[in-house]
Amino acid sequence: TYTHTKKYTMMLAHHDLRVVHVSTHVSLREACDRVKKDRVLEVIEIANKACKDMGIENPRIAVAGLNPHCGENGLFGREEIEEITPAIEAAKAEGITGVVGPCPPDSVFSQALGGWYDIVVCMYHDQGHIPLKTVGFVYDREKQEWKAVEGVNVTLGLPIIRASVDHGTDFYHAGKGNGNELSLVNAIKYAVKMTGRAH
Repeated sequence: TYTHTKKYTMMLAHHDLRVVHVSTHVSLREACDRVKKDRVLEVIEIANKACKDMGIENPRIAVAGLNPHCGENGLFGREEIEEITPAIEAAKAEGITGVVGPCPPDSVFSQALGGWYDIVVCMYHDQGHIPLKTVGFVYDREKQEWKAVEGVNVTLGLPIIRASVDHGTDFYHAGKGNGNELSLVNAIKYAVKMTGRAH
C-alpha cells in the first residue's frame, strides 16, 4: 500500500454485519495455504481494534472455520486444529476475551446477523463476501437489474481511514440519472464512525 502498512485486512459491512478476511484476492488453493496461526491472530487483533474504534467496548469476535463443520476434529482438514484454534488461544492470552471459535462457517453469519457477534473473521474472500452481499444486494428479477446495492468496504490497519462502496464502478447506470448513492452515503458514515466521533 501507499502507507507501507504490513498488517491490514479488508472489512465489509452492511449495517451491523461486519466481516474481515484472512486472505482476499488469491486463488482458493492459495487462500487455504494462507490460513496460518500468525495471520489469523493478526486479523483478530485488527478486528478487535476496529470494533473498539467504532465504540464497541467489548467486541464479540467470531472466527469462522475453513472446512465444513470446522473439520470434524481433523476428518475434513486440520487447519482448525493446527492454525485457527492456536490463533484464538493466543488472542485470548493477549486479553482479547470476546473471541470465540472456530465457528461453523455455514451458521456463524446468521448468528452475527442475529446480534451474537460484532464481527466475523473469515478465512477467505468468498466466505465473507457471499453472506454480506446476500443481505446487502437485492436483484429485481422483472427488470433484470440490481434494485439495491448496499455495503461498505473498509481497509483496516492503515494509519488513515479508507472506506468505499462495496461494488464496482457501475458503468451500466452511468449517465442515466438512475444511480443509487446509498452505498456511498454509508461509506461516508462508516468513515465517520471509524474516527470514534460518531454520535
